[in-house]
Amino acid sequence: MMLAREAGRLDEEAALEERIRTATVDIVRRQIEAGIDVVNDGEVSKPSYSTYVKDRLNGFEGESVMPMRRIKDEQLFPGYVAPGALNRAEIKFPACNGPISVKDPQAVQRDIDNLKAALDGSGPEDVFMTAVSPGQIARFMGNTYYPSHEAYVYALAEAMKYEYQAIVEAGFVLQLDCPDLASGRGNSEFAELGLEDWRKVAFMHVDALNQATAGLPPEQLRLHLCWGNYEGPHVHDVPLEDIIDVALSANVQAISFEAANPRHAHEWKLFEKINLPEGKILIPGVLDSCTNYIEHPELVAQRLARFASVVGPENVIAGTDCGFGTFVGDAQVDAEIAWAKLGAMVEGARLASAQLF
Repeated sequence: MMLAREAGRLDEEAALEERIRTATVDIVRRQIEAGIDVVNDGEVSKPSYSTYVKDRLNGFEGESVMPMRRIKDEQLFPGYVAPGALNRAEIKFPACNGPISVKDPQAVQRDIDNLKAALDGSGPEDVFMTAVSPGQIARFMGNTYYPSHEAYVYALAEAMKYEYQAIVEAGFVLQLDCPDLASGRGNSEFAELGLEDWRKVAFMHVDALNQATAGLPPEQLRLHLCWGNYEGPHVHDVPLEDIIDVALSANVQAISFEAANPRHAHEWKLFEKINLPEGKILIPGVLDSCTNYIEHPELVAQRLARFASVVGPENVIAGTDCGFGTFVGDAQVDAEIAWAKLGAMVEGARLASAQLF
């Protein structure tokens, strides 16, 4: 139904809205039953975590073009075939061709209402909703209207304020999805920039994000960064060491990042060299969101213990490397395996807590 709406073939919008409502109930219930303490709505109202804004903002009537992706991986390994490319081709990536403003202010409120209804008196430790960052929108949906990339990003930041504020005012934690700060290094229009020039772009993206969240309490904000949620070489991923200061400059309490997959699992040692600022929390991924291997709970506990040993157990929350379904129809992990992996995360977190507290 989501793909039919993307293609303009959906017969009954009300039927899809009802399915979104029931899917939100299902996804929240299963998280709570699995023992997850910090739950969310599964983003089930969105065709993808970033392009959903084309339906909520004015200014996106331009030609839909697949964004530049995995540029360096594909150059170095020409035989590599990116997973999910066929399904992803059905998702629309329209360019910005006019002034950006809020078009559908009720869209985020529908998500909020669905999530509140799904909670229905249940008491998880916390609840979060996701929203895409201005820099990530600009990465996936090109600009033919604004005079520069910078002007485009700040215009997006101004328009996204409404959604960010609505989520926080609803009492939820807001997760700002910022793959542009990591994946954007090698898989974007800035792939050929030197590191310092690219860091200037990344800092500008965070500045725009900070302007969009100005006045919102940091304790209700978290930032997610990743290097692209796909199984691939990743040999050109920018090291976490080169971008951690960028991420920490955001007006958020918590940083969520990949820490389980084979390319980034070693980077926990970075926090032996840097001081985590007072009040900051780490949400390292302890599950690889691209593999159907189910992590052993003892491995999850070990991963958490590593971070706890350098920043303190009170400053660590177990998370996943990324989402299990980045685009509609594009999940690389079987749904039931994903739930089993989440169960392993819960058990591993309990083991770690028993050892550390």
